[in-house]
Amino acid sequence: MTDNSYAAVIARKNAIMKMSVGLDFDDYVHSPIAFDYERMMADTGYDMDAVRQIQAETKVGNTPMFELHNLTEAVRRISEPGKGARIFLKDEAANASGSFKARRAAVSAYEAKQKGYKGLVAATSGNYGAAVASQAVQRGLKCIVIQEVFDSHFVGQPEIVEKSRICEAYGAEVIRLSVGPELFYIHLLTLEETGFFNASLYTPFGIKGIESLGYEIGTDIKQKFGKAPDAVVITHAGGGNLTGTARGLLEAGCEKTRIVACSVDLSGLHMASDHDFNRKSFTTGHTGFGIPFATWPDRVDVPRNAARPLRYMDEYQLVTQGEVFYITELLTKLEGIERGPAGNTSLTAAVTLARQMDEDQIVVVQETEYTGAGKHHNSQLSFARDNGIDVKRGDPSGNIPGKTIVIPEHISQVRGKVQDMERLRHSYLKNAAKQKPAAEWDEVDIQFLADDIKMCPTWVKNQLSKLSN
Repeated sequence: MTDNSYAAVIARKNAIMKMSVGLDFDDYVHSPIAFDYERMMADTGYDMDAVRQIQAETKVGNTPMFELHNLTEAVRRISEPGKGARIFLKDEAANASGSFKARRAAVSAYEAKQKGYKGLVAATSGNYGAAVASQAVQRGLKCIVIQEVFDSHFVGQPEIVEKSRICEAYGAEVIRLSVGPELFYIHLLTLEETGFFNASLYTPFGIKGIESLGYEIGTDIKQKFGKAPDAVVITHAGGGNLTGTARGLLEAGCEKTRIVACSVDLSGLHMASDHDFNRKSFTTGHTGFGIPFATWPDRVDVPRNAARPLRYMDEYQLVTQGEVFYITELLTKLEGIERGPAGNTSLTAAVTLARQMDEDQIVVVQETEYTGAGKHHNSQLSFARDNGIDVKRGDPSGNIPGKTIVIPEHISQVRGKVQDMERLRHSYLKNAAKQKPAAEWDEVDIQFLADDIKMCPTWVKNQLSKLSN
């Protein structure tokens, strides 16, 4: 009889991944730290042309990009003379299922079909589940979506509940869980029991799918303006969005483009806490994912995460909940388009960034997402009030995650907060030292770590004494 205890299932993770993805992650491993990342990515067998063709077959990719003239002008009015970069928006809400995550799902669904799998399984808070379900139905595949939907009182956030219903509308079976540590356990168990393909957010196939997004941004801007974008702002949660977009930009020849990550600051809220679950207001794109996945990516369902954000990140900004809600309103009022708040996280950071950049520079906001009844910012704010959170206007620096949401009264109050990259890199190395003592790192380990935090091997070696103490 198969042991399906938590510990036993987790111990079988690599075997389950080999069965459900078709990759043996052990083939790439050098040590508990280092592995051959680029070979793993190349072994998907998909180049950019193939990815874009696959996506075009199922209504994904080639999304519009347009300049936010009115928002740019608003930023320039509060900037120093000569400052206020041009803000462009890549409208990923135009994808089937309404978010950039359709790009991930398209490649995974295609791969599953080619390998003869009968269905797909995804563990997700929502947008990705809808994307997988949408792609599955187009490829004639079954789909199971596993979601953390409720707290222990069976109360769910309007956004998550809506996305759960959308998954069902696409024909998926939805397994609804309450918040806790069971998500990946149930995911692995479901994969093992069904024999379905693992449409994970963190496989090389998923990251390959997002590369087309960065490639489109880079080539479109270069064709229109004869130069690469000066900066691209990317919402950061689990890291796949940033990793894939950055890799696509590099393939488009945008080596000097500044990669700016952005998350909503939910410091102090525990992501697995029953008490905190319905006090987040944001289901993704926040520090509950952004910080842990930046400082150690290999904490997911796959043994080696293809999403490696520090490998590509030049800057990391945090914005408050109130600032994002304000920019969501402003996008509607100034530009006449309504998009979901989570997808406006990067737009919020772009406003603060554009103020510091020259007028002739270009900053691209890398994503949007659809909005709907549950995803609408008014629904989220009403839910926040119902959960005892004080929602008010004023200085957003007074925002306290889980207690107070302060919405700015003027665009000049949207400021963001730049994070200490060296601190994040050092935290990453400390986590690496837990996997293998720093004193035992060999040259391959050091080179891998240097690549993974976008530094040189000498810098890593200089940290060894600190890590050994």
